[in-house]
Amino acid sequence: MSPTVTEATLTARNPATGETIGAVAATAPHDVDAVVAGIYRVQPIWALLRPTDRARYLRRVAQAVIAEFEELTDLLAREGARPRAEVATLELLPAIDALLWMADEGGRVLSGRRVGVHRSLFPVKRARVHYEPFGVVGVIGAGSAPFAQPLGQIAGALLAGNGVAFKPAPRAVLAAERIARVLARAGLPEGLVRVLPGGRETGLALARSSVAKVLFTGSPSVGHEIARACVSLDKEVTIEAGGKDAMIVCADAHVHRAVAGALWSGFAAAGQARGSVERVYVVESAFEPFLSALVRGASGLTVGDPLLDATQVGPLSSPRRLARIRELVDDAVDAGARLHCGGPVAPPGLSGSFYAPAVLSEVTEDMAIMREPLNGPVLAVMRVASLDEAIRHVNDSAYGLGASVWTADRYAGLRVARELRVGMVWCNDHLPSPAVTRGPWGARAGSGLGRTLGESGLRACAQEKLVTWDPPGPRGLWWGPYDATLTRAAQSFAELRSSRDADRQRAWRHGARAMVGVGVRTLRRRARR
Repeated sequence: MSPTVTEATLTARNPATGETIGAVAATAPHDVDAVVAGIYRVQPIWALLRPTDRARYLRRVAQAVIAEFEELTDLLAREGARPRAEVATLELLPAIDALLWMADEGGRVLSGRRVGVHRSLFPVKRARVHYEPFGVVGVIGAGSAPFAQPLGQIAGALLAGNGVAFKPAPRAVLAAERIARVLARAGLPEGLVRVLPGGRETGLALARSSVAKVLFTGSPSVGHEIARACVSLDKEVTIEAGGKDAMIVCADAHVHRAVAGALWSGFAAAGQARGSVERVYVVESAFEPFLSALVRGASGLTVGDPLLDATQVGPLSSPRRLARIRELVDDAVDAGARLHCGGPVAPPGLSGSFYAPAVLSEVTEDMAIMREPLNGPVLAVMRVASLDEAIRHVNDSAYGLGASVWTADRYAGLRVARELRVGMVWCNDHLPSPAVTRGPWGARAGSGLGRTLGESGLRACAQEKLVTWDPPGPRGLWWGPYDATLTRAAQSFAELRSSRDADRQRAWRHGARAMVGVGVRTLRRRARR
């Protein structure tokens, strides 16, 4: 059941039972500018700290998550209607790992770097790249990624010296409150991070506010609106709008491992996690054993109240999502696909929108279920004649977040990974969440913008600034006056860097006098001073 948004409050409900589990004050779109302005008043003090000093706060945040692990597990399981074990392994452990990694390595990543300068052109110049904060960064979260992903993005922005305005998804507002709580428990300056609960209009207002950059996670439709709003105001934006993740099962794959991976990555969070598998391409020789084992495994998964230890698959986030999944599956079956198991179910005593894990075969690429995001516990399995055919199918998608290759041949797996046009590839695994927190997370260009997490995501939270140094005395070698001597000297320097012996010899024969002349008049000007 979806949360209820009114003008003043946002009420959170357990999607499995409809039970009200909390309410928070909503941020009206017209109040967003004032909230962001308040963060800007605090942020400059935070920016004065060195990255290594800011990193100590992230270690305290990690400790706060560890201290509240049991409470967080219970709350996130109830608000997201996900099994406790799933919350612990896909939300809390990755969050802790990301925070500790940033605390250990973030100072090095953001410490700046030396830039090489060729001494023949600029004899005494030194150059470095420094990383400076944007100011205030807006983070817009998704309901399918309620804790680890937004907390990792917030932590990265903080480590880079920014303040943060965080707009959570309406169905993850209690998780957002707990993020604010662990940040406060770490002793962060009051007002440096503000949570702005609200709906779509609040998110758009945040993108149009004075925040200097936006990190968005959510649906493609809203992501496009956020991107347009940011680009129209000349501000940077990172977009992660989900995907249509695929598996490729090779002829030599370990079938039982591949099946277990498909069951986990396809049905975790009832198929609604970021990076959940929706398409499976199986080479012909492995197709029948894979499909039969997958159907048996999917049929054996228990659907029901995720707060019960026996439950493996909880409810969908809303009746609207259930209706969309039914529409896509029915359309595929009408077009000739075969539904082996799964479909709408109504567990006794529960009012949520439940869909038992489904497996489809005999699907074709022209079916909507193979082309449009599904966000539910449905795996569409297609037989392919070769790996090249599977690669073509994976690449023929507008949603290039992630894919996985299942094979016993490491080099073949890496070869396929290079040919897949997606942001991330896993071999013999598939991660339906940003669980490898030390690496970048994001889609390929065209279906996403930029990266979060890892070193590249951390540096993306800061602005690169080139700073150079020259001694104050001598004039620059190439400052002029512009004349034939300077032109001949510049050409000779270029020829000296040629890979051809004839060019280098010509430089010394015809340009030595000009090069010496430029050097001498530069030194003379220095002497006159």
